[in-house]
Amino acid sequence: MQDVSALTRKLRNGAALSGEDMERLERIALTSRCVPANTDLIKEHEITEYVHVIESGVACRYKITPDGSRAILALLLPGDFCDLHVAILDHMDHSIGTLQESRVSRVSRDDVLQMLAASPAISRACWWATLVDEAVLREWLVNVGRRRTDQQLAHLFCELYTRLEAVGLAENDRFRMPFTQTTLGDLVGVTQVHVQRTMTQLRDRGLITQQDREIGLHDFDAVAEYSDFDATYLHLGRPI
Repeated sequence: MQDVSALTRKLRNGAALSGEDMERLERIALTSRCVPANTDLIKEHEITEYVHVIESGVACRYKITPDGSRAILALLLPGDFCDLHVAILDHMDHSIGTLQESRVSRVSRDDVLQMLAASPAISRACWWATLVDEAVLREWLVNVGRRRTDQQLAHLFCELYTRLEAVGLAENDRFRMPFTQTTLGDLVGVTQVHVQRTMTQLRDRGLITQQDREIGLHDFDAVAEYSDFDATYLHLGRPI
């Protein structure tokens, strides 16, 4: 199977999948639909019978704070399950929404549970994906609590590149940033003006280049060292 979905490409990092396993995952991708940008897939406290998978585009987990601002808790890239835990937990404790126009598959909770029961390899791969999500959250907590804004952004760019590269959507240390600078501000908890100033600092230091939405990491290892990025937490095998 040469041309496979982002979901299959991602989960192959977590387990040795047979041809039958990959066919099961590919059937999920056949259910995809186009979802406009800034659309909620599921809202906080909502109860749903479906699990969502990002096939293209990007979504996020987020919460709205009492003052009305948005705190982004995770980025959901192609190949990511948005809410796999809904197959076990009944309702959401946060919202999930698209950041750009995306293709999203929707799979019933029963179908997910049946697939996991039928394939130990897929079950292991999904367990791996869930553990990686937790590892990413831990790293983001360190980012917010212990790194300067310039280091946070540089670290985020290293993570984005590595995750996109793993599903065939980035190469040669360049990737297309899938959201606006306003979203970057929501990710690191600063204003858009502060983001613009910080991006200028990173460019002036020769760490990144930027043309429209394309970000280039001039020297990946140098950016990783500057931001204390170690890809071990992504469990994808990229050496630093």
